[in-house]
Amino acid sequence: MSENCSRKLIVEVCNARNLMPKDGQGTSSAYVLVDFDGQRRRTKTKFRDLNPQWDEKVEFLVHDPHSLASETLELNVCNHKKSGKRSTFLGKVKISGSSFPKVGSETLVYYPLEKRSVFSQIKGEIGLKICYIDEDSSASENSKAEAPPTGDAAAKGKESKEEDKKVEKAEEKKEETKEESKPAEAAPQETPSAAATDSEKTDKSPASDAGEKQQKEKRPPTKNQPDTGVNDVEIKSMSERAGGSYDLVERMLYLYVRVLKAKRSDTEANTDADSSIYAKLVIGTHSVRTKTVRAADWDQVFAFYKEDLNSTALEVSVWTENKAAETGTETPAPATDSSAGTVSFDLQEVPKRVPPDSALAPQWYTLEGSPENSPGTDVMLAVWIGTQADESFQEAWQSDTGGLLPETRAKAYLSPRLWYLRLTVIQTQDLQLGSRTEARAREFYVKAQLGPQVFKTAKFLVTSFGSSNPSEDLIFVAAEPFEPFLSIGVEDVMAGKSVGQTKIQVATIDRRTDNRAEPRSRWFNLAGDETRPYAGRIHVRVCLEGGYHVLDEAAHVTSDVRAASKQLCKPPIGTLELGVRVATNLLPMKTRDGTRGTTDAYVVAKYGPKWFRTRTLLDRFGPLWNEQYTWDVYDPCTVLTIGVFDNGSYKKDESGKPGKDVRMGKIRIRLSTLDMNRVYLNSYSLTVLHPGGTKKLGEIELAVRFTSSSWLSLIHAYASPMLPRMHYVRPLGPAQQDILRHTAMRILTARLARSEPPLSQEVVQYLLDADMHVWSIRRCKANWFRIVGCLSRVVALEGWLDGIRMWAHPSTTILVHILFVVVILCPHLILSTAFMYVFFIVVWRYRYRRRAPGNIDPRLSYVDAVGPDELDEEFDSFPSSRSAEQVRARYDRLRALAGRAQTLLGDVAAQGERVEALMNWRDPRATGIFVVFCLVASLVLYAVPFKFLVLGFGFYYIRHPRFRDDMPAVPANFFRRLPSLAERVL
Repeated sequence: MSENCSRKLIVEVCNARNLMPKDGQGTSSAYVLVDFDGQRRRTKTKFRDLNPQWDEKVEFLVHDPHSLASETLELNVCNHKKSGKRSTFLGKVKISGSSFPKVGSETLVYYPLEKRSVFSQIKGEIGLKICYIDEDSSASENSKAEAPPTGDAAAKGKESKEEDKKVEKAEEKKEETKEESKPAEAAPQETPSAAATDSEKTDKSPASDAGEKQQKEKRPPTKNQPDTGVNDVEIKSMSERAGGSYDLVERMLYLYVRVLKAKRSDTEANTDADSSIYAKLVIGTHSVRTKTVRAADWDQVFAFYKEDLNSTALEVSVWTENKAAETGTETPAPATDSSAGTVSFDLQEVPKRVPPDSALAPQWYTLEGSPENSPGTDVMLAVWIGTQADESFQEAWQSDTGGLLPETRAKAYLSPRLWYLRLTVIQTQDLQLGSRTEARAREFYVKAQLGPQVFKTAKFLVTSFGSSNPSEDLIFVAAEPFEPFLSIGVEDVMAGKSVGQTKIQVATIDRRTDNRAEPRSRWFNLAGDETRPYAGRIHVRVCLEGGYHVLDEAAHVTSDVRAASKQLCKPPIGTLELGVRVATNLLPMKTRDGTRGTTDAYVVAKYGPKWFRTRTLLDRFGPLWNEQYTWDVYDPCTVLTIGVFDNGSYKKDESGKPGKDVRMGKIRIRLSTLDMNRVYLNSYSLTVLHPGGTKKLGEIELAVRFTSSSWLSLIHAYASPMLPRMHYVRPLGPAQQDILRHTAMRILTARLARSEPPLSQEVVQYLLDADMHVWSIRRCKANWFRIVGCLSRVVALEGWLDGIRMWAHPSTTILVHILFVVVILCPHLILSTAFMYVFFIVVWRYRYRRRAPGNIDPRLSYVDAVGPDELDEEFDSFPSSRSAEQVRARYDRLRALAGRAQTLLGDVAAQGERVEALMNWRDPRATGIFVVFCLVASLVLYAVPFKFLVLGFGFYYIRHPRFRDDMPAVPANFFRRLPSLAERVL
């Protein structure tokens, strides 16, 4: 088994903290059992220590590198007991293989210890460093066979021999005999790179062995997948889930023609040695040719959409491209192509192939109609009818996408992994201040730059000795692969020039995943100009924060909340599948040849770091894509974003620049609104907001399915924090988060624009909602009415109570009286009655729930409630590019709107100031009345039972209108007369 292993898993058990005391004396003697893929390793025992420090490395052989993501590493922390007693349980940790980083990227991560059962008393955490390393299997096996055990390993085995005996005796079953246990106890401890010994195998229970065997039997075989920018583990998991099935979309039939090569006779080869040869395919009005080569070796695949074919015959011909003949004049004679023959196929007799059928083997065909006195030419072809799920479809020449245009092909993109880089400026020393010798302090600031990002600290004073303590944090967004250097410089505020600079290699910066350990601080020398090689030194602390999730989307449409460090990533809880089927009734987006309108539509879907782009179907108002995509889901409260665009980048203007893609609509689907294992097949309208108003550009049909195999994982996800731990223990400010979010958006846009083919800037910004921070009166109105909608329930409850008070329905009012008396006399029924009432209301509304996923609502967006000038203001650039008169009119309108908000804020502040005035004797008479009322109320409440007071107040509140007065109540009149601070405001 080990002969095929080429990957090792290295686990470094560093330490544990705050363990539960288990020995009855307030301490524990802890050791760790590490299990992985049928192999077990054990650390030393740290006696009487609740914070043990092991710092031991153990290694495991990964038998199948492709299935590493599906494996689980389990660590059990146990308390060692003397005199052969069974070890007590201190906690366990289970880590999915999908979170294992490659060697060089590992960091110290503390995992909280989990309980084995509900009644377990467990606390504490364990610190681990986990990584895997790939190596040559043959070399590793030879080194294992030749290298004897080292002295350190032998000594280590002798030291832990007696300890292993006691632990293994405690873990053996009672029915096992001593003769069977002695060989296992006497076996020395192997080196970490060796395979598991027999004693390690006997430590495992039959139940665990059966579970591992069942897990291995369920492991599916590997499949080859094309390179889409993800690693082999992710490709393997995608192939296992999807299996190449297109069950959410309809199958589209394509005629596939694979032209490999041609074989010419020796006479033709000698005659046309300097000429080039190509093949031509003709189906009715469709005609396409291969590339022109001299060796007659093409190996190209052509895919013709079967519905567009207007003939039942396929003709494949081979042509020789002759050079232009020299006539002795300045203008040579035109080149002529000569045919070497043709072979025809009847499309009704072409075989059909659907994956996972094997590929059709190409065959030699003799061309007919070759020139006279010629032995003939043979061509190797393969012709079959398949679907869009065929392996050859992605790289084939496609008739409905314009051939081999890279801008119209279906592609998968992967967002770069983003990190926060934290730079803490601690101190500067020995700054060379130049020719100035004044003793007074001078102002400086530290400027740091990472790529295009530039941040500055606040100004600080430096004395004539050149020392200061600024102590400020600067946070950057770093994308893998990282920028080579982080530049740090100290600049003089008064002189406006740099004192000195230094550069830090980003590859050497420490990484951390939590705030338990501060990264190391370092001193760097500052270099000035050529005349000043030494300009002082600076003390900084810099690290890459892997415990944060770098926000690159708007908060309300986020699709990924995982931490930047791969070690903190949890296994997926499900899969999301999207089928992009068809668009209907699309409007023309541009003109072709200046005579007719046309649309070249494609779809981009974004969830998490993966972007999928469908192929562009040219000149179609009802394009049929029928493409299916799959994502891993780590959090159900995330959003899938889908955008439809008109492709303008595959054509270039006169200056050679590609055109821009025009947005046609956007759909957002929140995963928490989807039922598990159910297919949602719906049509969504494509609505776009223009300066002139909204415009419906068509409809698109999508199929969505959210699959999850565990209800417990979903419920646990709802109880977990939305963001990683670092966002709560060391939060970032709102303004800082907004700056970092827009920085991450710009980095993401620039990286995806450098792909081939590029994902254009307007597409990325549209799907990320990069313009959400721009001022818009329409959005303000929409948000205001959203608040009003939420408060409408309170208004409805107030209206219902008013109807009870006014005896609008006497029978209902009498029932409320009876219920009120029962609840007051039996107060233990209050909460149970309230929750039961809410239960019945929610269950009753289940029948009226929304059956289809929600879409962008133009009515909720209030696109029809604003005028053309307000929409034009929303689409205006920043700073404004409009005329001075328009800007002045918009400013006056904004002043009027802000005046209303200002009045509302003043009224809210006045209510709070009246409460404070009641307690601060600002109005002595009002406060005196309040003091007397409090005294009388305390005596009454002491003398009268509380139940009778509540009953009296309730009956008084819902008394008959005959006993009511039309004037406001006395408490309201008293409160409104209290003074506020409004009269003191200028």
